[in-house]
Amino acid sequence: MIQVENLTKTFTTRKSSKQVVGGISFTANDGEVFGLLGPNGAGKTTTLRTIATLLQPTSGSVLVDGLDVVAHSRAVRYRIGFLTGEMKLTGQLTGREMLEFFGNLDHMETARIQQRIGQLALDLDMERFLDTPIAKLSSGMSQKVSLAISLLHEPHVIIFDEPTSNLDVLAVKIVSDFIRRAKEEGKCVVLSTHILSEAERLCDRIGILYEGRLLCEGPVDTVLAEHEARDLEQLFFQLVQQQKVPLC
Repeated sequence: MIQVENLTKTFTTRKSSKQVVGGISFTANDGEVFGLLGPNGAGKTTTLRTIATLLQPTSGSVLVDGLDVVAHSRAVRYRIGFLTGEMKLTGQLTGREMLEFFGNLDHMETARIQQRIGQLALDLDMERFLDTPIAKLSSGMSQKVSLAISLLHEPHVIIFDEPTSNLDVLAVKIVSDFIRRAKEEGKCVVLSTHILSEAERLCDRIGILYEGRLLCEGPVDTVLAEHEARDLEQLFFQLVQQQKVPLC
């Protein structure tokens, strides 16, 4: 479970200060997919990086399975699998070698690393290119290796920041099926995306983030009914227009 309470994040330099997340609160439960939705620049990635202990909150609190992300950052990292669209792999190591490297960094036992590599290769349809150098893989194949790295240690909480970027239709289905399976296994899954149709297919609950503010949060069906919207795209534009700001 993830509990975010009045989270604020401000980036400050010598010349300026900019608040990118402004006092947002939400809960992502075990056994569900929570979608953090919004356009690029809304504050989604900053929020997810704070949950993943990569950034510290300016104010507010974030708990992962009851552990504070600042006070217990190491323990939180062991419980989280974090995949960001900005994770770019390259070089002459193969996918298998890359997974072995990260497994050793996590102090996993050798036999366990090999067992997880075999399982993930099967789950993500990676077997045919697992021993190919990363530099020779397509962007979609490389993204699958990145996904496998984030899941290698069997995290209970899975955070996906734009996980289907650069993937073709078949690869998107594999990732989507994996997200559904993780939910069925009782894991807590947070999915950040600006593809609202993708969120509507996968998410049980959503929060719409715009310019650092959480415009709404709740079960998908409930939120749509409350705002009399036929889908998440219509809901998003309605909420943005209510802020009296231009759409572009």
